Amino acid sequence: MTNKEKRLLYGLGIAVIVSVLFYLLLKTYPFYQFVFSFLMTILTPILIAALIAYLLYPLVNWLNEFMPRWTSILTIYVLIFGGIGFGIYKAVPMFVKQLKGLINFLPQLFDTYQEWIYNLYVSTSNFPEDVHDKMDEAFVKIEEGLVDGLTNIAYSLTGITDVIVIIAVIPILVFYFLKDFSKFKASLLAIGPGNKKGYYQSVLQSIDHNLGGYLRGQFLVCLFVGLISSLLLWLIDMKYPLLLGTFMGMTNIIPYFGPILGAIPAVLIAFTISTNQVIYVILAVVGVQLIEGNLLSPYIVGKSLHVHPVFIIFALLVGGESFGIAGMILAVPVLTIIKVFVEPTPAVKKMKEAWGKK
Repeated sequence: MTNKEKRLLYGLGIAVIVSVLFYLLLKTYPFYQFVFSFLMTILTPILIAALIAYLLYPLVNWLNEFMPRWTSILTIYVLIFGGIGFGIYKAVPMFVKQLKGLINFLPQLFDTYQEWIYNLYVSTSNFPEDVHDKMDEAFVKIEEGLVDGLTNIAYSLTGITDVIVIIAVIPILVFYFLKDFSKFKASLLAIGPGNKKGYYQSVLQSIDHNLGGYLRGQFLVCLFVGLISSLLLWLIDMKYPLLLGTFMGMTNIIPYFGPILGAIPAVLIAFTISTNQVIYVILAVVGVQLIEGNLLSPYIVGKSLHVHPVFIIFALLVGGESFGIAGMILAVPVLTIIKVFVEPTPAVKKMKEAWGKK
């Protein structure tokens, strides 16, 4: 068996083991759901703050060459959080206004949808009975899915107090993460035995290179998609352009499936306006995705993943089935980390070989 075949077999074995573990976690979730929810409530602000600090760390390091560390962190705070605060101050009133308008518009949207379903049901009455029944079952499932989705959204909005607390705590945590980033990194390296520190350091550098490049690039791309989508929807006189454009930008973080998920609300609302509006919305979405896929992602995100699309789609399906939207968002970062161990970079291979000879 060649080395290439061994690596392929090893990679498939890892994929099967990870899939089985995900499946077992999913099936046993009711037994530890309360504990998991409690831990996630506590860990969510810490994880978000750690991610923000990780994304900002290279910029802080660069500024640290010209000024003391605390000054560089303060400068980042003024520029980044000040800019975000100003953007929120300007955008939130419009965002809230559009959100209220969308909530008031939902009954009309459901009425239009039910009328469309009824007309389709009548127009297909000449179909064979089995086909007609299957279509009826499919429409019922779609309606149930929409109701469940809106119920979940309403339930999430009731937790606004928790969101405010998280938003208030995150900047404080980010400051301490940035201030002591090197100490946290050293603590990670100190977990393993002393003779493996070189290997662990190479692994962390590889993960940082692949994962860091991907996350920072995706953040910029999602920001672009959100801004341009909002602008295009506003130009074609679409309802709720800021709300829908922001949603498109947020869902764009999910490869392949994200743009489709992000476009669904805009297309559904456009259906209640006119056929021409549907065409304009679809053209706007396609235009943004062409720019993102052919110009932005290749240059901003680059080839940081080096993962075949089949494996990415598989990871997205597993993550989505196991943990829903959150699983799809985390699928690619987790896959990137697994890839470092399955297909180590030359530096990691060299350290691994040197460690194996000891």
